[in-house]
Amino acid sequence: MRRLGLAITTLAVLATASAAHAAPVLMISVDGLRPADVLEADARGVDVPTLRAMVKTGLYATGVRDALPSVTYPNHTTLVTGVWPAVHGVASNETFDPLRKNMNGWYWYAVDIKAPTLWQAVHAASLPVASLGWPVTVDQPAIDDNIPEYWRAHDAEDRKLEHALITPGLSEAVYDTAHVSIDDMGDTSPPADTAKAKAAAAIYALKEPTFFTLHLSSLDEEQHLHGPGSPEAHAALSEIDADIAGLVKAARAVEPDLVVMIVSDHGFAPVEHDINLVPAFVAAGLMTLDASGKPIAWEAAPWPSGGSAGVVLARRDDPALKARVDALLAKLVADPASGVGRVIDRAEIAKMGGAVDMDDFLDARIGYEFAPRTTGPLVTPGSIKGTHGYFPDNPEMHATLIIDGPGLPIHGSVGEIDMRSIAPTAAKILGVALPSAQAAPLF
Repeated sequence: MRRLGLAITTLAVLATASAAHAAPVLMISVDGLRPADVLEADARGVDVPTLRAMVKTGLYATGVRDALPSVTYPNHTTLVTGVWPAVHGVASNETFDPLRKNMNGWYWYAVDIKAPTLWQAVHAASLPVASLGWPVTVDQPAIDDNIPEYWRAHDAEDRKLEHALITPGLSEAVYDTAHVSIDDMGDTSPPADTAKAKAAAAIYALKEPTFFTLHLSSLDEEQHLHGPGSPEAHAALSEIDADIAGLVKAARAVEPDLVVMIVSDHGFAPVEHDINLVPAFVAAGLMTLDASGKPIAWEAAPWPSGGSAGVVLARRDDPALKARVDALLAKLVADPASGVGRVIDRAEIAKMGGAVDMDDFLDARIGYEFAPRTTGPLVTPGSIKGTHGYFPDNPEMHATLIIDGPGLPIHGSVGEIDMRSIAPTAAKILGVALPSAQAAPLF
């Protein structure tokens, strides 16, 4: 009995010590933030005093290797699960929809995540969880106060649907506190990010969350429209820096021990050309279009994700179909004018942690992106100025990590890291367990 009593006492002491070292976490995703835009801000002419101060007092990565493909939704899911898409199941931004029946629907719904999340781990510890604008959070029961990212028509009718998806009463409480409405946060502009930061500050005052995830998307949008490193992109990042300063000040007034994790989902590269794969698949007899150019049948179809594109076969066990697809892909890779840099098969996709949905994956050369046009030539002038989605071993795709707050056991550079280490690091700070993560915490 004395041994049992000693064991119980020891466990109680360990539990108390663990709780004493736990701290609340605010994870802010600055979509598309390149590490060097902060680490080399002065040389690049970027005004980000808040982020620079966090680098000096906290810890940071020189680069974060992200998921395949390096687009927003798979990587945001890796950030909160610590696993690659092959495990968590969010394969791309848009769902595979070769006949366009889902009307460009994205992976909005939390039910699509097949791995345990940080939200669930914190919620299971009976600690309050909040989120604003984070991808793949619609109907996530572990988030107590949730304003998920969602859209359909991009019009006023969307606001009605978005309101129905928000935690009941939350949008009204935020408006009464910060005078910020859903309309103010409803797009990807810098003013919308400012509104999100104000709403997040209000949620801290109202709800005092232990774990808060916030997604800011205007930098990504400006880099798509004007290119990475453009004056417009730098201006958007400077505004985000000011938004973060105001939010962190407000949050630390509520949670003095708050640890702030600045993350991003991917880097960025300039674009000059579009690659239109569907016409090539039609010419190879693998897809059929109607008179308007809409796909009506397919045996194999591309699944574009910016700088890369998956390929899905309707019949995986059909060697003749596989041979036809292989011949088409080999022809594209062999033609320097196509913009297609390389192709990997299912075995290589698995090694890189890509989703099991893909049979092949194409990586474009930097400067090219895969576009959704169904007719016309294979390569056309670029429709945007910048993109991501390329294979994660392209250094241009490396993402960002900065952690700042009291009680960190290490400071300074941790070098280049694997994105899967971020979620278990957050769990360590929060004092919760995430044993399903595929990587160890950074400390």
